[in-house]
Amino acid sequence: MAAGGLSRSERKAAERVRRLREEQQRERLRQVSRILRKAAAERSAEEGRLLAESEDLVTELQGRSRRREGLKRRQEEVCDDPEELRRKVRELAAAVRNAKYLVVYTGAGISTAASIPDYRGPNGVWTLLQKGRSVSAADLSEAEPTLTHMSIARLHEQKLVQHVVSQNCDGLHLRSGLPRSAISELHGNMYIEVCTACTPNREYLRVFDVTERTALHRHQTGRVCHKCGAQLRDTIVHFGERGTLGQPLNWEAATEAASKADTILCLGSSLKVLKKYPHLWCMTKPPSRRPKLYIVNLQWTPKDDWAALKLHGRCDDVMQLLMDELGLEIPPYSRWQDPIFSLATPLRADEEGSHSRKSLCRSREEPLPRDRDASLSSAPILGGWFGRGCTKRTKRKKVT
Repeated sequence: MAAGGLSRSERKAAERVRRLREEQQRERLRQVSRILRKAAAERSAEEGRLLAESEDLVTELQGRSRRREGLKRRQEEVCDDPEELRRKVRELAAAVRNAKYLVVYTGAGISTAASIPDYRGPNGVWTLLQKGRSVSAADLSEAEPTLTHMSIARLHEQKLVQHVVSQNCDGLHLRSGLPRSAISELHGNMYIEVCTACTPNREYLRVFDVTERTALHRHQTGRVCHKCGAQLRDTIVHFGERGTLGQPLNWEAATEAASKADTILCLGSSLKVLKKYPHLWCMTKPPSRRPKLYIVNLQWTPKDDWAALKLHGRCDDVMQLLMDELGLEIPPYSRWQDPIFSLATPLRADEEGSHSRKSLCRSREEPLPRDRDASLSSAPILGGWFGRGCTKRTKRKKVT
């Protein structure tokens, strides 16, 4: 026996008692859980006595059940009925007209119409992974700016939107014609690789996805800088990483825009990531001086209680109604007018085999405008675009 301690056999006996008590507690928990799943009228007198004797376990299990139900409700997609949505859009249109400095925050929900999956929707990447289902890789070279992207570009052109802060790395804001200076792509751009050895950093915009060989904490693309010969890296900020590049993240412009904003419009974002960036929400200001917040999302967001207005609708549907209310036409996307083709740096001859991703190309089906140069420098032809209707859902009551 160790001095002042238990013998080996006593320690073993104590461990057996501890494990027995834990197993008994687990069995009691299972019994109480089975009983609670029954309707009160179906419980026997013995089961009623067991519940009465296990008040702490009942409270714990009921708390767990409430939390599960709450999480389940937060994942549900809810659509406002058409009349309610139109009423809310009229209110949003008034806010857009009256805003002195409007900043738009965008998430994956604005790109689902381009067949790019979101993260937390019913068929989102994280949702499927949590269910143990496989996630197929989307061919982003086929994606084009959506009605929402083109609407935002027009609103910026009309000086109704001053800046766009995006979580998306699909490059669709740039391809919609939104100027680089008006975008902060906080999580990078899949078409941009940079040389960090050059000062300032030298950017290479490509017409293909540069992330083929990159991953978390592994960012070299396999190509080199045409100027200094250093390895190029992608611009993607993965979960668990901190973005340090000046462009295309453009954090300086994002924080400056947030500080000037009197109105923020959030489109298609769960805000579970953006909420972690306090500078984007002016949290150092007193609540009365913070920007008014408008949210368009089908699911719950952690900023709902702060919002002046929450619109439950698909982004394309809401933006179509908003542009109609503002009397603005939405320019159709045209690959002939896509800025990426004029901004891109071509690969050198020795780089042609450096990737296997499909490259963007101007559509063969879409005719080249008669005056190509004039077309590329002028505003796109105006036209209409119609969003998909909501599935038949009813708005749930707010849970307190």
